[in-house]
Amino acid sequence: MAAPTLDTDTENTTKDELSKLYHVIILNDDEHTFDYVTEMLQSIFNMPYAKAFEHTLEADMTGSSIVLTTNLQEAESKRDQIHAYGPDWRMPNSRGSVAALVEPAL
Repeated sequence: MAAPTLDTDTENTTKDELSKLYHVIILNDDEHTFDYVTEMLQSIFNMPYAKAFEHTLEADMTGSSIVLTTNLQEAESKRDQIHAYGPDWRMPNSRGSVAALVEPAL
């Protein structure tokens, strides 16, 4: 039986890097409605409506919001889920999902 391998994103990382914490950050834009962002956060992060709306409002007011702090593998997975969520059907100019970043938590 072949040995299991790590995801390609984490393949070249050290154990120390994997044990550090990382933020998943959403960025504000004009292509997504509050409803879309709130629904996306509820769906991907299983957040209650009030918490998802708080993150949506924070991103709108400040330009970004840290929606999760976790290990690298989960942070990358959640970022990828955000990117795969798709465009906002309510907005004709929405070309794709909300932008999201993974950054080290300092």
